[in-house]
Amino acid sequence: MTTKKTLARLLVPLLALGLIAAACGDDDPDSEASDTEAALIADAMNEASAAAEEAAAAADRAATAEQAAADAEAALAEAMAEAEGAVDPEVAAELEAQLEAAQAEAEAAAAAQAEAEEAAAAVMAEAEAAMMEAEMDDEPVDVSLQLQWFTQAQFAGYYAALATGIYDDYGLNVEILEGSVDIVPASVLDSGAADFAVSWVPRGLVPRAEGADITNIAQVFQRSATLQVSFADSGITEVADLEGRKVGNWGFGNEYELLAGLRQNDLDPDDDVQLVQQNFDMLALISGEIDAAQAMIYNEYAQVLETVNPETGELFQPEDLNIIDWNDVGTAMLQDALWADADRLEDDPEYRETAVKFVEASLLGWIYCRDNPEECVQVVLDNSPTLGESHQTWQLNEINALIWPSPLGVGVLDPDLWNQTVEIATNEGILESPPDEGAFRSDIAWEAVANLRNAGVDVVGNGWQRVPVELLEGGE
Repeated sequence: MTTKKTLARLLVPLLALGLIAAACGDDDPDSEASDTEAALIADAMNEASAAAEEAAAAADRAATAEQAAADAEAALAEAMAEAEGAVDPEVAAELEAQLEAAQAEAEAAAAAQAEAEEAAAAVMAEAEAAMMEAEMDDEPVDVSLQLQWFTQAQFAGYYAALATGIYDDYGLNVEILEGSVDIVPASVLDSGAADFAVSWVPRGLVPRAEGADITNIAQVFQRSATLQVSFADSGITEVADLEGRKVGNWGFGNEYELLAGLRQNDLDPDDDVQLVQQNFDMLALISGEIDAAQAMIYNEYAQVLETVNPETGELFQPEDLNIIDWNDVGTAMLQDALWADADRLEDDPEYRETAVKFVEASLLGWIYCRDNPEECVQVVLDNSPTLGESHQTWQLNEINALIWPSPLGVGVLDPDLWNQTVEIATNEGILESPPDEGAFRSDIAWEAVANLRNAGVDVVGNGWQRVPVELLEGGE
């Protein structure tokens, strides 16, 4: 029994090391360890195995010696019992000498066993250290992410994954590339200047239809954030009320929900309303130049609430405004998604593996922002956004509302919302025809979400709720 216990105690960690080493071997196409590292690990494993066998042999010898000592002691006791204590002195001396020798041999064998086990443990510790060192020596994978706008809480999950070391934990060295008005993430991705990109779905589908080799691999935002905002005294409470009004929009592909909503209500965008090119702010609305302005609920809408109402001397309040939410109208289109190079995913197994890691780590960043909003806002502020703390706090609150809950799991595309987006895009002439099946793929997001679920992470967020946010003048 002593031998079996010793062998089991030593071989269990050895077996675990063997399984880990196998995962880094040449037979695994996903391995990140080099052939040299695998060879070093194998050598350490062999040494640990030999040490374990020697320890087991020493345990055998110790068990044999222990049994011999017990037999000698029993023989002496039996002889004394038979002679009723009157044992011949020479016989007694011989038996006692045998007992002492057996006991000495047993003690020596036990010491040898302990020494062998200690040596085996040390060798196995070295083998494990070699394994860990090989893993740590793997170079992180360089990854670049192109954003579609300037630094703000709209992209907080990615900045959080970078700042908190989540990307590092996944072996990714991530560079976040800031966007701007004239940067088209889909084009940057297609050119090879970025490995992944954040883009609204329609603003990815149009370049794809024109030949860009990109595909949607994770749908982060589950809802649209686009509103049409007017002042309460304008009387604009629904889409039909836009008839005959000056209606602002940004263009650049941001107007599709508005155009679809107008047509759905039998309004011709060219004749029944006056479309006005709007800057990426709310000054035209506040000054009265337009009757309704395009706004993102997490950005421009808040900018109005950060502005002093000249009639009251206080900040504008939500009751001063009317909003048309395209989610309610039924013409909402999917927005922020992660896009990847379609051909690379098919032809390069390492890129696909990186894509899974990148999506999983990014989703963890968004989960961190869901569960730690204050810390996440600070991460954004540390990256020098244009607008201040109260604005970024509002923005993250509303961004979280676009993500949570995610009934299928964060990042997993809802087919119904995809089909609605495609239908609007084709009906509006944004796309000549629906995109082919390669326009999105769900396997990467599903794999990432499954990994997170298996780790006990909440990937749905049913319990999330907005928190009250006090906006300050100018968003400070």
